[in-house]
Amino acid sequence: MTLTTDSWSFLLVAMLAVPAAGAAVVALLPAARDRQARIVATVFAAVTFLLTLAVPVVVPDEFGWFSVDGVPGLVPWLNLDVPWVPALGLEFHLGVDAISYPLVVLTGLLTLLCCAYTIKTGARALAALLLVLEVGVLGTFLALDLILFFIFFEVVLLPMYAVIAGWGGPDRRRAARKFVLYTLAGSVLLLIGVVTVVSQTGTGDLTGAFPLSRNVQCLVFALFAVAFAIKAPLWPLHTWLPDAHTEAPTVGSVILAGVLLKMGTYGLIRVGVGVAPDGAAWAAPVLAVLAVVAILAGSLICLRQRELKRLIAYSSVGHMGFVLLGIATLTVTGIQAALIGNVAHGLITGLLFFLVGTIKDRTGTGTLDQLSGLRERSPRLAGLLGFAAIASLGLPGLAGFWGEAFAVVAAVQRGNPFWVACGVLAAVGGALTAAYFLRLLRRVTHGPATPAVRSSRSAISAGEWVAWAPLVLLTLVVGVAPALILSGTDLPIVSLLGGGRP
Repeated sequence: MTLTTDSWSFLLVAMLAVPAAGAAVVALLPAARDRQARIVATVFAAVTFLLTLAVPVVVPDEFGWFSVDGVPGLVPWLNLDVPWVPALGLEFHLGVDAISYPLVVLTGLLTLLCCAYTIKTGARALAALLLVLEVGVLGTFLALDLILFFIFFEVVLLPMYAVIAGWGGPDRRRAARKFVLYTLAGSVLLLIGVVTVVSQTGTGDLTGAFPLSRNVQCLVFALFAVAFAIKAPLWPLHTWLPDAHTEAPTVGSVILAGVLLKMGTYGLIRVGVGVAPDGAAWAAPVLAVLAVVAILAGSLICLRQRELKRLIAYSSVGHMGFVLLGIATLTVTGIQAALIGNVAHGLITGLLFFLVGTIKDRTGTGTLDQLSGLRERSPRLAGLLGFAAIASLGLPGLAGFWGEAFAVVAAVQRGNPFWVACGVLAAVGGALTAAYFLRLLRRVTHGPATPAVRSSRSAISAGEWVAWAPLVLLTLVVGVAPALILSGTDLPIVSLLGGGRP
């Protein structure tokens, strides 16, 4: 049976070509047509998003979320594999499956919302850079060749630097340099790991097996783990993140938290675990300890944090800790917890950064002491902030619950005292998450309105509703129907863990 869907594989190229073409068109438009250029960027982003939604419609009946019985685990729904550099044996290999598809859709959605957000307040160059970022992120999630994965992984570096340095806060250049230096360090390690694997095995095909000895697997997994930990970022390699988020413009923070961080955790699953499962098993206890420390440390820092965007940034460290704990268990339940945790964090934290960016722009400050009484001045904005906060703390029925709860369950299911202890400590960290978000709401929404809040605009514009409403709706939908993210992931995960490889 032929499982490669060559007739529709052009969709994979179109997902990359459309935003790339959009960025070029926007950049070439004259400066006098700045607003029109941002509208054009939004149109290209919308077309790209529609292309991502078309994937389940065109795949064969044996593929997809609810029709996966009997399909080999790592066979992509859509597949494009053509020679790229024949002399070096490099392949231009793209594909999408149940593991990558939710993140592909999330990338298309957040880029569209951010481009739409720039129509009213933004710049032509900023909109073009968002489209370039989309090319790099989508390419990373679609790449099924190690070399190609590395190239797309690096595409986002300079555009994200430009977004922070060009449209960020007063300390934006230092934050942008810090982002670049950390990411470059991770890139060097990733490149060494990729070259080691390809030279040892003669292939970079992520849908096949990699015949590596256990010692080599331990080495390459260590390289991959550090590289992806920097990108995620995972404790203790997270220190670039608060500065980047604090200084980045609102759309930069949304893209950074919503999808760029997912490149690290996705890479750890697809490349780290997929290429070196024995190395992952060797490093699993260390990853679990780092995950628990990240959860607890992130929560404790948030309890003391007084700056709004920095608090949300540090909350990401804790949430990514739950994702890492799920990965570290190396079980189907744990990896599924990581996958839905990735998507939930993208939706909820993307919404949070839209909201706190708006609050900071309206009041001119991000200091919690100067932001009380928001519900008196803007009750709808305060209500949305409350919704996003309780979703982020993991309230059952909302998207944030599933990833964190099942990461704890997966750890406890491992059975021995070490893993049970990790699960219990992670659960304590979840309780601390509730504490700091409730503290945030008490400080910002309750009490008498401060001068900064009283002087701010109260109404929510139509453009803001357009940007926020889809994230609110999807947070509810994923919370009620997590199968939208998880159905069909069992067999691919078993294959990544080494149980279904050819």
